Amino acid sequence: MNKKQHTIFLKLSFLLVAFCFSIYSFAQKTDKIELLKANSLEFDQTLGSGAKRLIGDVAFKHNDAIMYCDSAYLFAETNSLKAYGHIHINQNDSTHIYGDILNYYGEKKLANILGKVTMLDKEMTLTSSQLDYDLNKNLAYYSTGGKIISSKNQNTLTSVQGYYYTDSKLMFYKDRVVLINPQMEIKTDTLKFNTIKDIAFFEGPTQIIGKKDFIYCENGWYDTKKNIAQFKKNAYLLSDNKKLSGDSLYYDRNSGFGKAIKNVQITDTIENITINGDYASHNEKTNTSFVTGNLLMTLSLEKDSLFLHADTLKMITDSTRKDKNIFAYHKVKFYKSDLSGLCDSLAYNLADSMIKMFKKPILWSENKQITAESISVKTFDGKIEKMIVKNNAFIISQEDSLKFNQIFGNNMIGFFDKNKLNQVNASGNCQTFYYGKENDGSYLGLNKTESSELIIYLKENSIDKITYINKPKAILTPIEEVIYEDSFLKGFKWLNHLKPSQKNDIFNWK
Repeated sequence: MNKKQHTIFLKLSFLLVAFCFSIYSFAQKTDKIELLKANSLEFDQTLGSGAKRLIGDVAFKHNDAIMYCDSAYLFAETNSLKAYGHIHINQNDSTHIYGDILNYYGEKKLANILGKVTMLDKEMTLTSSQLDYDLNKNLAYYSTGGKIISSKNQNTLTSVQGYYYTDSKLMFYKDRVVLINPQMEIKTDTLKFNTIKDIAFFEGPTQIIGKKDFIYCENGWYDTKKNIAQFKKNAYLLSDNKKLSGDSLYYDRNSGFGKAIKNVQITDTIENITINGDYASHNEKTNTSFVTGNLLMTLSLEKDSLFLHADTLKMITDSTRKDKNIFAYHKVKFYKSDLSGLCDSLAYNLADSMIKMFKKPILWSENKQITAESISVKTFDGKIEKMIVKNNAFIISQEDSLKFNQIFGNNMIGFFDKNKLNQVNASGNCQTFYYGKENDGSYLGLNKTESSELIIYLKENSIDKITYINKPKAILTPIEEVIYEDSFLKGFKWLNHLKPSQKNDIFNWK
């Protein structure tokens, strides 16, 4: 290498070293805590080299934060300080923290405040006995219990642990979390709260307690400003002696509207009614509920239960809460051990225990089939008391595979004793076909009668006696002379193949 080349090499080496040194110096540069003012300053060698003691009206500045106190120790070597009395941290005039003791670490921009700690911003007021504040992340957190009061609404929140991001206004809380406002109280284990939108997100077992309702879930959110919410995972709503549950619940507290989706169940604890389906809704203001999709209503009675299926179910309670009605629409089918039926639509008044069936109704009571344009059944304590059959009323009971007892009239009223039909009062164009028997049980013949009115008495599910009113006409055909084709009243239809014989049959519509 000649002299010229050597000179160039030295210059390049010097520039490279200088460049690397400047990068290293920049990387090592740290903003120092700046003392703004103090009434007096003392050096305290017992606390280490460079330790200063400051007394009276002390103020420091570090980046975008100004810290005030009565007295402090400033440690230049570690770029930290300990402050006492009337602590006040002001960050950008947007976040203010007050307390009794401050430990501040400049390298990490981390403040630890002790005593009666209060943190203020435009959204809320936080109080605690200890608070850590990360000025890099603008994050405040506590682990010894704290309370937060929203400055723009009436939300108050307490928890054992809490994290508050002052930029995004997001809060995270854990362990015995309680959120209270005038409408309700939330108790949960884990909660995230957006103070800008006033929306609470919760995970884990959560209780939401209102003035007239109670909600439980293990996942969901609640908009405390709009009073709307969605709940998931074992969620249910209790309101007005009703329990609404499902995989997912939606609730609008202002309108009193709630809905449930999938694995839905509504339970009325007063009426002992349970309704299951795929979708349900409930309006508290109109006291109206709807259920649809794989619908099953179960009415629990003292010794038995009635099971009902339909496309849609509607429940209405009047303003006095004394009159409750259930309406079932389309392809209605129900089963009880001693009573079953089907129709297009049904109404059930729980106040008077009256069931009304409409549009091609069929009712089976033991071995009897009842049809008409409408059928009403009056019950009491789970037992049938009376049956009202209107327009083309037809009662059929089977003697054997070929013989059927039949009663026809414009209208009928049936009376029951211990759930057994024991009397029928018929009126208007009444006709009867019934098989008379000898004492030994053999058939005597077929009685055919006509009368404007008649009363039929039954015993052990068979006709025992008939009382005819207003000039009846009667013909007895000996059993050996009975012609099969002439042994049926006009309009006869034996529909036993449609009868539900067990609970699962109500889901099959033929």
